[in-house]
Amino acid sequence: MRVVHAPSHHADARPRPTWSVAANRVIVAAVGVWLAGVVVVMASLWRYKLEPGAEAASPVTWPAESGLARLPHLPTLVVIAHPRCPCTLATLAELREIMSSWDRRAVAHVVFWTPSDVPAGAAWSVSAAWTAAASIPGVRTSADPGGAEARRFGALTSGHVVLYDAEGRLRFSGGITSARGHAGDNSARDLLLSLLGGAGGPPVSAPVFGCSLEDAKGR
Repeated sequence: MRVVHAPSHHADARPRPTWSVAANRVIVAAVGVWLAGVVVVMASLWRYKLEPGAEAASPVTWPAESGLARLPHLPTLVVIAHPRCPCTLATLAELREIMSSWDRRAVAHVVFWTPSDVPAGAAWSVSAAWTAAASIPGVRTSADPGGAEARRFGALTSGHVVLYDAEGRLRFSGGITSARGHAGDNSARDLLLSLLGGAGGPPVSAPVFGCSLEDAKGR
């Protein structure tokens, strides 16, 4: 009699792929290194955004040698900027908010630092920042070859704002954003608005978040 054997479940002896403990450890370690790298990069970016520019001292009275127009019966606001500093766009967004409330009740200048060897009218200064400033009602834009006006107002960082009252006395010196390139409600802008509204007291300062005027010259 012929005996027929049922097929064995062990007939297929091909090896099946398995993950070893060592391989799992390698994957976990690689993911851990990647996450640590992401955390370090994010922390560095936040440190950069929250790092203010160098401290600067603005003159307590309007500098007589300045070529900027000032009306004796109105406060004067001056923003010193680098045309190629991306952080300054946030400052200009805050300036737009300020001027929407104080247009024609304050003289406002945005002065753009330019290298001394750039010819007048050259396209070097044409940038998104200059275009944004020029579009704000009531704001006068101008170039600052070699940073002469920046030095007169003691500015070292792009986005430095100074406010002088109708008598030419310094009321505010500093930045109007809470971080580099970050527009939005912040205490410095609110303080500047209150000073424009006539709040008294000694001159007030605030940190400036932006590019160094000198270091940004090659941008």
